[in-house]
Amino acid sequence: MMEKIVILGAGYAGMMTGSRLERFSQEFTLINQNSYHYFTTLLHEVAGGRSIPSNYAVPLTDVLSRPTTHVVIDEVLGIDREGCTVQLKSGRKEWYDFLVITLGSVPEYFGIPGLAENSLVLNSLDSAIRIHDHIVKQMELYMLDGDLRHLRIVVGGGGLTGIELLGELLDLVPKLCVKYGIPEELVDVQTIEAAPEILPQLPDALRRKAVNFLMFKGAKLHMNTKITKVTAETVHLEGDEIIETGTIIWTGGVRANPLLASAGFTIDRRGRAKVNPFLQSVDDARVFLGGDSAWCEGENGRPIPPTAQMASQMGHVIADNLTALANGRQMKPFHARPLGTLASLGREVGVGTVLGVPVQGVIGGMFKESSKLKYLWELGGLRLVEMKGRVI
Repeated sequence: MMEKIVILGAGYAGMMTGSRLERFSQEFTLINQNSYHYFTTLLHEVAGGRSIPSNYAVPLTDVLSRPTTHVVIDEVLGIDREGCTVQLKSGRKEWYDFLVITLGSVPEYFGIPGLAENSLVLNSLDSAIRIHDHIVKQMELYMLDGDLRHLRIVVGGGGLTGIELLGELLDLVPKLCVKYGIPEELVDVQTIEAAPEILPQLPDALRRKAVNFLMFKGAKLHMNTKITKVTAETVHLEGDEIIETGTIIWTGGVRANPLLASAGFTIDRRGRAKVNPFLQSVDDARVFLGGDSAWCEGENGRPIPPTAQMASQMGHVIADNLTALANGRQMKPFHARPLGTLASLGREVGVGTVLGVPVQGVIGGMFKESSKLKYLWELGGLRLVEMKGRVI
C-alpha cells in the first residue's frame, strides 16, 4: 500500500509542495480552510483597491487537478503525532504516514494592551477587503460628522508588509478624496515603527530612498517609537503621546500557528518548529515543515526569514524529499537561495535588491511586477500566467 501524504495549509510552501508532487504523480491529500490559494505578498494591493479581490486568489483545484490529488476544505484543530492523525473542525480525523505542515502564521501583538482587540490586520484576503471597506466607511463617516479622526490612518509596523500597505494607501487616498470631495491635505496617514529604521531587509541607501519617497507622498513616519496601548480610537506611544484615529492597522509581527506548540514540537520564540537539513521535524521524521511553520537555520546559523520565496523553495525540497523516500532514494538538504527583496511603494514605484543589485523607482516597480509572473509560472505554468498575469 502506498504511504499516505497529508499537507496542511495552502500557502506558498504548501502549494509548491503539492504542485511538485503532482508532477511526480505522487498521491497526496491537501487540507485547507479555504477553497482557494491567495497571494499573501500582494494583499496590500487588495487593501488599496488596486484590483478586484478575486484577481488575487486561485481555486485550489485550478492548480492541483490530478486524480491522485485529494483536496479537503476544513479547519485543522489539532495534530496527534502519536496516532498519526489530524483532527478537523468537521469532526473528521485524517490519518497520515507523512505529514507536511505549512499552516502559516498568526499576528504577534507582543502583549501590547488593547492592540489585538482594536486593530485590523493584513493576513488574509478577507482581512484585506475589511481594511479597504473600513477606510471607505471612515471617509463616509467624515462626510456625516466632520470628525477628523475618520481621516487619520495609523499603520503599526515598518517592515515589508507595513510599508507596502502604506504605499498602497497613499495611492488610494487621493482617489477617495476626489470621490467624496474631501481636501487631500486633511487626510493623515502615519506609520509607527519601534525599530530605528523601516525595511530592515534593505541596505541603508534604499531605506533612505523609501523614507524620502513615502514622505513626499504625504506619509508621517514615526521611527524608534513604541506603541504602549491601543483603544478603539487612540494609539498611545512612549512619552505619553496619544494619536486619535478611526483606523488602526497592525503589521508589526507574526508568529507561527499555535498548533505547533500544542503538538509538542521543539519551537523557537516565534513558535516555529525546528527542522533538520532535510526540513523534517527534529522531533518526528514523519513530519516535514515549511514556510512560517519551519524553524530552519541557514548556513550562517541564523534562522531563515519566513518570506514567500523561502517558503516556495522549501516546498520544492519537501516534495523532492517525500518522493525520494517513496522511491528509496537519498533525500537532499535544503539550501536557501536568496534572490533578493523587493518592496513596492505604490502602484509603479519600488525599492529593493535583485541578486545583490540595488533597484529603485520605476525599475524597482517593474521588478516587483515581474516577480508576480515568476511565482505564477512556478506554481501553475503558462496556464496560470495567462489566467492571472494580466489582472494582478
